[in-house]
Amino acid sequence: SSSGKANISVESVRVAKILGGDISQSHVIHGFVALRGLETTLLSAKDAKIVVFGCGIEASATEAKGTVLMKNADDLKNYNKSEEKKMEESIKGIADSGVKVCVAGGSVSEMAMHFIERYGMLCLKIGSKWELRRLCVATGATALVRLGAPTPDEMGHCDHVYQKEIGGRPVTVFAQAERSKTSKLSTIVLRASTSSTLADLERAIDDGVHAAKTATKDGRLLPGAGATEMELSLKIRGFADTCPGLDQYAIRAFGKALEVVPRTLAENAGLDQGAVLAALGAAHASGKRLAGVDIDAMGIDGASGVAEETKVLDLYATKTSAFRLAIDASLTVLRVDQIIMAKQAGGGAAMAGMGGP
Repeated sequence: SSSGKANISVESVRVAKILGGDISQSHVIHGFVALRGLETTLLSAKDAKIVVFGCGIEASATEAKGTVLMKNADDLKNYNKSEEKKMEESIKGIADSGVKVCVAGGSVSEMAMHFIERYGMLCLKIGSKWELRRLCVATGATALVRLGAPTPDEMGHCDHVYQKEIGGRPVTVFAQAERSKTSKLSTIVLRASTSSTLADLERAIDDGVHAAKTATKDGRLLPGAGATEMELSLKIRGFADTCPGLDQYAIRAFGKALEVVPRTLAENAGLDQGAVLAALGAAHASGKRLAGVDIDAMGIDGASGVAEETKVLDLYATKTSAFRLAIDASLTVLRVDQIIMAKQAGGGAAMAGMGGP
């Protein structure tokens, strides 16, 4: 950013999901990927200037309805010629400005497509206004609401625009050079054999991008894999032993509740929960504060399921936010003096049960 601090925009990382293939075939493209093919027969352009229209590329309709009276065939020919001439002037003006790629936010008429092909330009239709906006970010273009030649400030630029097939599906790639200052957007192309796997991968990427953004604001880290929760659990239960009266039971229960994180990790990894918690608690009691659950120990005979120094790290900001929300939720429940339960509505059956007619 301008202040010199690192900053990540979540919108700068996009995901394109394509069904089929293997997860290892997923890759990153510095630029934008449209999940549809080009409309023209020309399928590639390098060092291309780009114009983006927020409207369709077609003859504009009049605001008021009108009737054209034609008395003979010559009138019809002249009418069609004047429409073609106007469209050709618009497309020629775009081509003369140096544009190689036209992107339309609406439909493209056959007549417009004919002239786009004649002047050797590429054409792509994008129906979503959000995708159109992301393309503008990737290429530095400005979406126009009028059909005509763009100014140099309104045009975008892309190092390589081409169509390729991924998993039998045609896609259009707007690829920028790795050190290009034009593009502020990158696309992760995800491949998987099922839709559920693609959805899981997309959620994982979304979590990772947000974690990176949080790390730029607060870079403090804590041991993960349940190490922080187990250490806090031991400290809280040790504090409970110094408290007299009934308060110690509530404090001890709160400390024990923190064990749910390493317990869940062990359960999801297919490990013995009781054995892992016992080994993890013993490791922390002996002063090994970095000990955490080792999910790679699944299926290994004789493995304790505990790594003495875990390499997993969690964000400090995420931990504090989670603890704060958990404490607020528990306090809210404790403040409830009376629970009002909803009763079944209706009069007929209820009155009959009470001795009514």
